[in-house]
Amino acid sequence: MSGTSNRAGRIIGSPGGKIGKWLMLVGWLIVMVAAVPLAGKVGSVEKNDVTVELPRGAESTQVSALADRFADGKTAVGVVVYVHDSGITVTDRDKVAADITAYDALALSPVAPAQASADGKALTVMVPLDNDTAKLATNAQKVRDRADAGLPSGLQAQLTGPAGDSLDAADARASTGHALTLITVLVVAGLLLFTYRSAFLWLLPLVGVGFAYVTTEAVSYLLAKGFGLTVDSGNVIVVTVLLFGVSTDYAMLLLARYREELRVHEDRHVAMRTALRRAVPAVAASALTVSAGLLCLLTAQMGFNYTLGPAGAIAIVCGFAVMATLFPAILVILGRWVFWPNIPRAGVAVRNGGHRLWDRMGGRIARRPRLTWIGSTLLLAVMAVGALGLKTGLDDNHQIVGTPGSIVGQQLVAAHYPAGQSRPAVVVSSAGAASAVSTALRNVPGVAEVAAAVPSTDGTLAEIQVVLKDSPDSAAAYTTVNLMRTAAHAVPGADALVGGPTAATQDKTAAQAHDRKVAIPLVLGVVFLVLILLLRALVAPVLLMATVVLSYFAALGLSWQFFLRVLHFPAVDVQVMLIGFLFLVALGVDYNIFLIHRIREEVKERGHRGGVLAGLTSTGGVITSAGAVLAATFAALTSDPQVAFIEIGLTVALGVLIDTFLVRSVLVPALSIDVGRSFWWPSRPVVEPAPTLVASGGAVGTAVPEVEELLQ
Repeated sequence: MSGTSNRAGRIIGSPGGKIGKWLMLVGWLIVMVAAVPLAGKVGSVEKNDVTVELPRGAESTQVSALADRFADGKTAVGVVVYVHDSGITVTDRDKVAADITAYDALALSPVAPAQASADGKALTVMVPLDNDTAKLATNAQKVRDRADAGLPSGLQAQLTGPAGDSLDAADARASTGHALTLITVLVVAGLLLFTYRSAFLWLLPLVGVGFAYVTTEAVSYLLAKGFGLTVDSGNVIVVTVLLFGVSTDYAMLLLARYREELRVHEDRHVAMRTALRRAVPAVAASALTVSAGLLCLLTAQMGFNYTLGPAGAIAIVCGFAVMATLFPAILVILGRWVFWPNIPRAGVAVRNGGHRLWDRMGGRIARRPRLTWIGSTLLLAVMAVGALGLKTGLDDNHQIVGTPGSIVGQQLVAAHYPAGQSRPAVVVSSAGAASAVSTALRNVPGVAEVAAAVPSTDGTLAEIQVVLKDSPDSAAAYTTVNLMRTAAHAVPGADALVGGPTAATQDKTAAQAHDRKVAIPLVLGVVFLVLILLLRALVAPVLLMATVVLSYFAALGLSWQFFLRVLHFPAVDVQVMLIGFLFLVALGVDYNIFLIHRIREEVKERGHRGGVLAGLTSTGGVITSAGAVLAATFAALTSDPQVAFIEIGLTVALGVLIDTFLVRSVLVPALSIDVGRSFWWPSRPVVEPAPTLVASGGAVGTAVPEVEELLQ
């Protein structure tokens, strides 16, 4: 990694190669000319079908994949439920009959007459709509609008079922897609403006993020077309937030080191060369850690997790590439004035209290390091206690903030029909065994109705829809599906598969449990290995990993209590624990890498204790600012109406803040001082006395080895 940074430094910042910065800029502009059209095509390779995010290989996923082999396989049924609490009237029936005529113009096949409830207070109409993504939301909205129009007094109507679910999900995405990106940009811009208090400097990281975003989209398109990479539209929001947060962090860390070197060197090219040589190895290790952690998700069974891994890794690599090459070139081209009004000058001391604040904090930690780290650990443990009693798995009523129409419709169906009417289970078997499978299913407790078997277009398979007595997201329904699977699997020669909404939820839960058991240990192992290679030590990586894991549980405890007591969410989504762990461990280790890499550099000149305090002082401000930016970008996910994204955003944001302000600022330095030089075991950083040199003004001073090399 140091070799890479040295080469980049020579290209951009070498005093004898000043044209290199222009070559770097021109090279990236050429890349953009090619990348922008490719990025615009990424939508053509995105996968929007339901099987992408379902558990790979699960029964419910296989049933969904077989849908195209049936005549109705390209349909999404919209269930329109009409309810009149005092009983359906003649006027109500006339309204429903007129609606059915209108629905016929939108449906793939004739709409069947309305089905009355046993209590005479409800009617349901099944509208088979085209499942094509481009058409479904539009037609479902037309169905909803028609149902709402001209309702007689006392009659209410709601669209539910697969088409209603799809419409509400599409509305949620449409309301937040571009808005979330805008919110993220504004949040990052505001924090950068506050951090740098410069009229121009805050724009540059955002320019770099823009280049990284386009590059990420283009690379994703090329990999999808050439190598079959699955691009899932469902995780675009998370990947975008990750790209903004991490890329901005990298820019801030490089920028801080460059500004530091500008106070040492008159020539900004020399300053940038030195800054790259000292900062890029840590940033590269960070990018490697996060990317490797994300790629561990390739072991996942859950489709969302599996596709998020490579998508996130691509974003991280592209963000690093831009911030380690283009961003430094732009800084050198623009010169010192870009820092106006706080322009760093060679030989001019820092005129702010930032270092004094971290000096004082370091002094307090150094006086009682053992008491400090024990107290910090206990505080984190108290936070982690909040995770006791945590419940996972959101029911249908809490997937989206508020109560969308599809949920209201489902509640109305459950009140007047078998609760599973709007979301039946789907069983696929061999055509020859369909009759035996149907008979077996009718004998299963919890089954309300077994529809007639429908043959596939080639006649080899049969599809059987089964209405459950209980709500599709209830424990009783899960039990019924398990009994259905047992009964259907026992039919000789049937090769039966049980799918549908309830089965899919069960399979998702099982897949997430598998992913946590497999991916979490793998992520820990990969991150631990990266730390060993970077620090050339064993004790330090063990301690750092322990602090990050404790920080994760503290964040989980705080966030669960916030979800439960403030937002009134009854559980956390099944994705939160794994995705939250991945981001918090990988990103939490990032800040430790930046801190410990700087401490190791300082230890060589000041000894262990002095090096720890100097490293804390020199990195305290920038890492705290970077952590605040990263936390704010993930907090922007709370503007999404989908509860899963709200929970992921808040959990990661809280974890980053805990890691930034407590773990990295207090716990790690205290541990490092208390453990002493054994922190670096089995290696021992050798204290190297800085060489003496005479400055141009005749003053005697010292220089670090890299500066001496440049002055020779």
